[in-house]
Amino acid sequence: MTNTEKLYTAFAEGLNIDRNKITDDLVYRSIAQWDSISHMVLISQIEEAFNISFETDDVIDLNSVAKAKEILGKHSIIF
Repeated sequence: MTNTEKLYTAFAEGLNIDRNKITDDLVYRSIAQWDSISHMVLISQIEEAFNISFETDDVIDLNSVAKAKEILGKHSIIF
């Protein structure tokens, strides 16, 4: 599984939506399922998938799939 596939799966599971709805253009609150509560579930899914821990600023800044890739890049995860 590629890192992109892992990330998309984490988003799908964290937001409880179909994997096919995940694109780099998906942004916070663009869908009803991505609210403040599900955001924390999403963070947990991503941390678990990549075996990392986000800093508080990154939790706050993570507002899109594209931004998640950028933040994961700081952890040497390549997309």
